[in-house]
Amino acid sequence: MVDIMEYSKNGSIEIIVGPMYAGKSEELIRRINRARIAELKVLAFKPKIDNRYNKDSITSHNGKQADCVAVDASQEILEYIKDKEYDLLAIDEVQFFDEGIVELCQLEADKGKRIICSGLDMDFRAEPFKVVPQLMSIAEHVSKLTAVCMVCKLPATRTQRLVNGQPAKYSDPIILVGAKEDYEARCRKCHEVIE
Repeated sequence: MVDIMEYSKNGSIEIIVGPMYAGKSEELIRRINRARIAELKVLAFKPKIDNRYNKDSITSHNGKQADCVAVDASQEILEYIKDKEYDLLAIDEVQFFDEGIVELCQLEADKGKRIICSGLDMDFRAEPFKVVPQLMSIAEHVSKLTAVCMVCKLPATRTQRLVNGQPAKYSDPIILVGAKEDYEARCRKCHEVIE
């Protein structure tokens, strides 16, 4: 586990990854709350496309929340933070952001800021999800969480997309914001994608 001040003095990037239902947002919220208890100034963001719960908060599947600003692109985060004093920049559902998010995280960490991102490391095809592999490679700390496979009940590392209760086709769109009716956690053996 990452200590509150362990990396923050020199700047750092932390990323929390895993499949859906692994507790990524919940862990991000926990780290945000610990930083606020330590009286650190926190700015939190999520993509507007994540409209499953409250638009003004990072919300976990079990209902835990942290206030945030919803934006469409990394440039909006840059504009928002440019005149603000902060210690920690938190970004949820980072896989939905454009390539600029990698440079933003790098630049802000180089200024001595603590950056924490959370997101899916793989899409429903079990392939690397957009910017997340890049962020994992430059991060000082990577937390890879697992969920429980809904088929065999072993640790799950993948997100299974379901269409009418059946595995999605490989050709289906990568991004489809949804919850329990559209996705479930699966292990390597039980994960399926129809060709």
